[in-house]
Amino acid sequence: MLEKVNLLTAANQTNGLFQYLKIGQINNHMLNVVQVENRTLDFHVHEQSDELFYVIEGQFAIELDDGMIHLEAGDMIVIPKGTRHRPVVTTRVSCLLIEIEGTLNASNTGGSTQTEHRD
Repeated sequence: MLEKVNLLTAANQTNGLFQYLKIGQINNHMLNVVQVENRTLDFHVHEQSDELFYVIEGQFAIELDDGMIHLEAGDMIVIPKGTRHRPVVTTRVSCLLIEIEGTLNASNTGGSTQTEHRD
């Protein structure tokens, strides 16, 4: 049976900061929620996948070669594959990430690639 997912509730069910919780899949794209606080990742590029960030709660910025884009609750952005970027998080934020399965790795998650699965 199909069931709905409340993004904020799912984000709050993660086992702490920087833990990705898989809440669904669309074709070969993973839908993960994560909570992050006080973390700036290194610049990186996803060569094989666009990446969607949707801010569930809080705020953060995406830094690109040509400047910063600030995102708040309800905002989303798609980072096209091949675009150099990095998330800049100074306060607690909950996000939904959508990207091709296998895109998450230690170099673009700040070392945490553990993904939990929602029951």
